[in-house]
Amino acid sequence: MSQVRSQVGETTARALLRRLAVEQAECRVPSLVAAIVRDGHTAWFGGRGQVGGAAPTAGTQYRLGSITKSLVAAVVMRMRDEGLLDLLDPVGKHLPQAPAGELTVAQLLSHTGGLTAEPPTGWWERTPGIPVDDLLSRLGPGDVKHRPGRRFHYSNVGFALLGELVARLRGVPWLSAVRAEVLAPLGMDATTARPRAPHATGYAVHPFADVLLPEPEHDAGAMAPAGQLWSTAADLARWAAFVAGDTAGVLSPDTLAEMREPATVDDGDAWTGGYGLGLQLTRHAGRRLAGHTGSMPGFLATVWADPDDRVGVLFMANTTSGLTRTLLTDLLAILDEHEPRQPAEWRPEAADPGLLAMTGLWHWGPTPYVLRLLPERGLSLEPAGGGGRASRFVPREDGTWLGLDGYYAGETLRLAPDHLDLNTFIFTRTPYDPDAPVPGGVTSWEP
Repeated sequence: MSQVRSQVGETTARALLRRLAVEQAECRVPSLVAAIVRDGHTAWFGGRGQVGGAAPTAGTQYRLGSITKSLVAAVVMRMRDEGLLDLLDPVGKHLPQAPAGELTVAQLLSHTGGLTAEPPTGWWERTPGIPVDDLLSRLGPGDVKHRPGRRFHYSNVGFALLGELVARLRGVPWLSAVRAEVLAPLGMDATTARPRAPHATGYAVHPFADVLLPEPEHDAGAMAPAGQLWSTAADLARWAAFVAGDTAGVLSPDTLAEMREPATVDDGDAWTGGYGLGLQLTRHAGRRLAGHTGSMPGFLATVWADPDDRVGVLFMANTTSGLTRTLLTDLLAILDEHEPRQPAEWRPEAADPGLLAMTGLWHWGPTPYVLRLLPERGLSLEPAGGGGRASRFVPREDGTWLGLDGYYAGETLRLAPDHLDLNTFIFTRTPYDPDAPVPGGVTSWEP
């Protein structure tokens, strides 16, 4: 039997369930759940297979694996916003016993510190965990595999250090901080460190026969911040809504947007996958998705969110391997095909007459640019022919504008009646206006 709950149309729900059913059957998954979130609410849920003799529900627990890292990262960012740390702080400032203490907090969050992927222990995902002090004593200079900042190198050990960083600065275990500061405000009450009923059992599926092998489950100890947590589709849907922008006061929208910014890519020129600050990133079919994948013995899970479309998608399964890489993007494509989002209605807005007079054509040397007025006195400046250095700006109290993105992100725009001063670049109404400040003007043009 399938478990289905839907707020989408019947045709859409049938197509989504069909895709989920194909995945469960062809990939031989003991049980599989998936959900789509739209505008902060679960729009569709589906489950296939069996857990304890019944179809899995939105309240059935599965292991999250590395999705745990994103929850830890949210607490780290909260501490940054409170002034308890700086992202450029060397980790040794807060963890004196840590090896390679020169690595920064930001490098650990983005997996760019070059730290070893796995701890110098037995296979940590399949053996009982060790205490933090024991882990720190085993790590040494040789566990930094790449020059810090040089490249993306995924590190479970880095998040073990971040979990201990949270514990030291908060004065409580990392999980207590995550529970109080992230899980509780988001209503994720079914997310726990160890499984609670009803939960799926983790299995490995035999590659050449339809038989199962139960996988181990234990407390990962010092490595727990890298992948310990269990959760449900209902709780993970709340997290998807958070990543899509419904922050519920856990983080400011600006801080969440900072986490979603690409700090590094892991596939070179293709840039289909990368990493922000505690969030994985992927690009697909015009979407830029943020979230995280998860894998622990017997379990796979993934959550993606598109903040531009306020949509999220997730799956959870109790199998060690074997799912396709396209399940979630296929579900999003089905939603787009059957129930595309309608664009918001255009409505006119009141405009500051002084700013309205500044809009229109300006020139950077001989190159024409267009200045447009945005809501709430914002501005955009972009080449008239498209492409090039386009940026948006927001007003500041001192009468200047701050660049939000593009080449001029963080730079200052100043408006004058006859020119724009953008971080020393002078834009004029006509190319090189001779009356504008040098170097915006020239005395004459030659034939």
